[in-house]
Amino acid sequence: MTEFDISLQGETQYTIEDFIAVIRRLLAPDGCPWDRVQTHASLRQNLIEEAYETVDAIDSGHTDRIKDELGDVLLQVVFHAALAERDGEFTFTDITDNISRKLISRHSHVFGSDEADSPDAVISVWDKNKMREKGHSTFAQTLTDVPSGLPALMRGEKLQKRAAKAGFDWPDAQGALEKVKEEMLEIEEVLSRNGRPLYNKLHAESDFEVYDEVESEVGDLLFAAVNYARLLGIDPETALNRTNAKFVRRFGAVEVLAEADGKNLTNMTLEEMDQLWDLVKAKEKGDTLHET
Repeated sequence: MTEFDISLQGETQYTIEDFIAVIRRLLAPDGCPWDRVQTHASLRQNLIEEAYETVDAIDSGHTDRIKDELGDVLLQVVFHAALAERDGEFTFTDITDNISRKLISRHSHVFGSDEADSPDAVISVWDKNKMREKGHSTFAQTLTDVPSGLPALMRGEKLQKRAAKAGFDWPDAQGALEKVKEEMLEIEEVLSRNGRPLYNKLHAESDFEVYDEVESEVGDLLFAAVNYARLLGIDPETALNRTNAKFVRRFGAVEVLAEADGKNLTNMTLEEMDQLWDLVKAKEKGDTLHET
């Protein structure tokens, strides 16, 4: 199949070459009006969303969903490559050449003379080669190289991991836990020092004298919590996503219980809703114990 002879092929499977031809056809002068006006910038959010949907599919364990979402991610890659080729920037082959060279260079224990007989040793070799490729001579340079567009929890963990490679790390999670407690106290200290109640909501406009300082301390608290999770061997992004899903599930169950009792959440007290929450939570834990 060529980019000028594209049709559904029945039982015949499409190849990567066919796929690239499809995208080129969409971007042709007589192709799709929507596709033709897209840019790298306009497609930025699509790439982010498709990556997260792929992660969600992986978490679901359903291979058909994983296959489908990986195709959507590949679409983004090929689309960007086709746009770049059209505009004379680079081609899909340039992308595959670049990533192949990177993998060969960084796996010098496979394709070169370095030795690595464990996953940890492989990471050391990878990091050494990566610093050489990027021209980094200091660990601080590796920190500034962490993309600022990453989700905050993920970026915080990556920064901590890279600092740890320089030895800037707690020997275990105990020190990190103490830091979490310390940061919580510092938030209370800032509020008390500025005559603010510990539990009232702050507003950036009316509480501008203290808002910025408290925001900074809350950031320190979250960063410390990420560090504690990391040293426990827990991925903070995954943990928070799991809790988010749990909250959605339990909140939905609370609403179902309320409606079954002829009540509406907006007309219930927090205490009444909390009682239903405890019921849902107890049932979930009971079901889990029963399954095991």
